[in-house]
Amino acid sequence: MPELPDQPLIAHLEALRNALLNMLYMTAALYPAAYWITPEVIDFLVRWSCPPEMGQLNYFTPMEVFIARLKLALVLALAAAFPFNAWQLWRFLMPALYESERRALKWWIGASTLLFVMGAGFCLGTILPLLMRFSAGFATPNLKPVIGLAGFLELSGWLLLSFGLMFQFPLAVILAVRFGAVRVETLRRGRPYVVVGILILAAILTPPDVVSQLLLAVPTWILFEIGLLIAARQQKRREAAAAAELDDAVLDVYRQDNEL
Repeated sequence: MPELPDQPLIAHLEALRNALLNMLYMTAALYPAAYWITPEVIDFLVRWSCPPEMGQLNYFTPMEVFIARLKLALVLALAAAFPFNAWQLWRFLMPALYESERRALKWWIGASTLLFVMGAGFCLGTILPLLMRFSAGFATPNLKPVIGLAGFLELSGWLLLSFGLMFQFPLAVILAVRFGAVRVETLRRGRPYVVVGILILAAILTPPDVVSQLLLAVPTWILFEIGLLIAARQQKRREAAAAAELDDAVLDVYRQDNEL
């Protein structure tokens, strides 16, 4: 382990408490500004996602808009505070990590954040508008869509979160192989079961229609294959390095025997 000052448990708990409080203070400080811009965010989501034939959004209870804005503001404040909050956690964990572990953790945090943003961006740019147009396609002269604000925001938030999390699949594969939980060969043999699992997760995380489920499942499967390729290369390099170390050890023993 790295050299750490001899501190009692209460000191580490106090440091964790201070980090969590700083994260809370930053999120609370950003909350008013986040609430202030919620009308513009809602207007952007509606204009970007909803086709003209769907009409305008509606609210059905006196407090629905206010509560929806409060929830949306919390999401925006958490997103804006994420860099600071991640830095606070990093400061708390850094003294207990080796230099190599610090570099690895930086890489994983950066990759995870990038994949989450890619997943949410893919959903916002493609899936959400497509899903709303698909929904509007059921309208008839005697059947008009009446979409509530709260329901629209909940659907949008759930889809963005689902795609962001499902895009973490390559990292999950790489980590599982890296720490020896499973081998690449096992994942390749079990590929049909992985695909079924992805379809089940997509069915759970998306609305109950085949279109949105496939739009989540197909990119996730592609990302799984990419993660599998990266994990296979890393596994091959680790095994080659281990074999080289074993050869060196055997050679050293042979030389020592000859000297005797």
